[in-house]
Amino acid sequence: MKYEIKGDNLPVVIVTLENGEAIFTESGGMSWMSEHIKMETNTKGGLIKGLRRSLSGDSLFMTTYTAERENSQIAFCSSFPGEIKAITLQAGQSIICQKRSFLAGAATLDVDMYFKKNIGVGIFGGEGFILQRISGPGTVFVEMDGALMEYDLAPGQVMKVDQGHIGMFEESVSFDIQAVKGMKNIFLSGEGLFLATLKGPGKAWLQTMPLSNLVQLISASLPPKS
Repeated sequence: MKYEIKGDNLPVVIVTLENGEAIFTESGGMSWMSEHIKMETNTKGGLIKGLRRSLSGDSLFMTTYTAERENSQIAFCSSFPGEIKAITLQAGQSIICQKRSFLAGAATLDVDMYFKKNIGVGIFGGEGFILQRISGPGTVFVEMDGALMEYDLAPGQVMKVDQGHIGMFEESVSFDIQAVKGMKNIFLSGEGLFLATLKGPGKAWLQTMPLSNLVQLISASLPPKS
């Protein structure tokens, strides 16, 4: 599978498939494609798997596109301003992503919900109990809010993050929350009661403009309703 990512902060990934190669996306995720590509829509793994996946921000149904001719092209556009990141996962390797991150990926991938058993993280962690787990083998394309910053955390290394800026992390990274210390910090810093913590080892990707922040900025600039 060959691919090219274009479009700067309004990105699109254009994938070139050889005969027999397949890629899948959520319902309505394809933007344009050449002819001689076969479509097949189903729950990809059964109804229960589809329902689990829909809880993590994707659609109940997935569509698989299979090339029936060499050098067939198919494109997937990001649904909001940001960045598309391509990650190649090996068999047994997974990444944990924020909801709605999955854009498209090789048909060999598995997309499922990731349920955080820590109740504190679920309530205060910003994304609720459920994230996305994407498991290899295969190349996945994920869409993130704003630009994407990559950090390689050493064993035991901790990074404190405003929750909305967490884009994704390797499954070896521990995700928790920590209370902000000091009454003035809680009430005057604008960071709220809790920060997320990411503890290595493993890679973490942080996003510069969470969609929720962008929505708040736009809402604040709109004229009041009469």
